[in-house]
Order: sequence, then structure tokens, then C-alpha cells
Amino acid sequence: MHAKDILIDAFSRIREEVHSAVEGLGPDELNARPTHDSNSISWLVWHLTRVQDDHIADAFGLDQVWLTEDWEKRFGLDLSRRDTGYGHSSAKVAKVRVDSPDLLSGYYDAVHEQTLRALRSLAAADLERVVDERWEPPVTLGVRLVSVLSDDLQHVGQAAYLRGQLQSAAS
Repeated sequence: MHAKDILIDAFSRIREEVHSAVEGLGPDELNARPTHDSNSISWLVWHLTRVQDDHIADAFGLDQVWLTEDWEKRFGLDLSRRDTGYGHSSAKVAKVRVDSPDLLSGYYDAVHEQTLRALRSLAAADLERVVDERWEPPVTLGVRLVSVLSDDLQHVGQAAYLRGQLQSAAS
């Protein structure tokens, strides 16, 4: 099995979990924050998708789906165009309000498709290519992809946990 096949499988699992975390939820559940400083399901899924979109586009020399496919306009958030949610304060988390699970899963699906196209083009040697020299040691494409996977899995797990908590409290 080639490394790109493993990466494709891993990103496809994130897609499945994103859909499971948001499907069937209404605005109240999507935007619920258990405490003032907690993240909502909307924020978690938006953020993990923005990070994937940003990092994959940068690593492969692509344009972000957020900007080229008008997702920024569809979401209509009061945030900067390139905001990914990194380091958001509680007040900024509160600005990420989404009324439809389809908006979140639709954006993720568009980013996922771009990710798959990029991954399908990979050769094994590509994973050694340095994509970020601001770190010591410099970050390779392989390390960046694993980093995105790790971040995405953590946040989609948080969204699934929050969904379970909200549904448990409602029953």
C-alpha cells in the first residue's frame, strides 16, 4: 500500500465523522456552547475545515476552496477572509454561527474533494518536500499532512462528544 492510499483513507474517515457529527442537528444544537468559553459544533467543524483548506492549499500551491467557491460568502461570518479560527477568543468563537448542517458538511465535502485530488497526485518522494521553513526542523509535506489529520481528528472527536452531550441532556 502506498502512503498516499493511507492518507486518502484517513481523510475519508474524517469526512465520515464530520457528517456524523452534524447530520440532523438544528441551529440550537449546532451553535450550543456548554460554557461561555466552550466551542460549538459549528465552530469545531468550521475550524477543522478551514485549517484543512488553508494547509492543503498552501502545501500544494492551490487556492483555498473557502475563497474560490464562495464558501466565505455563504457562511457570511463577521471574520477576516483568511481566518481559520486559530487562537480564537471566546468572542470570536461566538461569531461562528451556522444554521444548517448542510452548510458545514457541504464546505467540508468541497475541501475534501480538493484534498483527494491533491493526494492522488502524490509520489512517495513528495512527502519529503519542505513546505514550511519557519520551524526547526523545517516541516515536510508528510509532516504537514499528519498534522492536519491530527488536528481534524481531535476537533471532529470534540464535535461528536458535544453532540452526544447535547442529545443526552435533551432526552
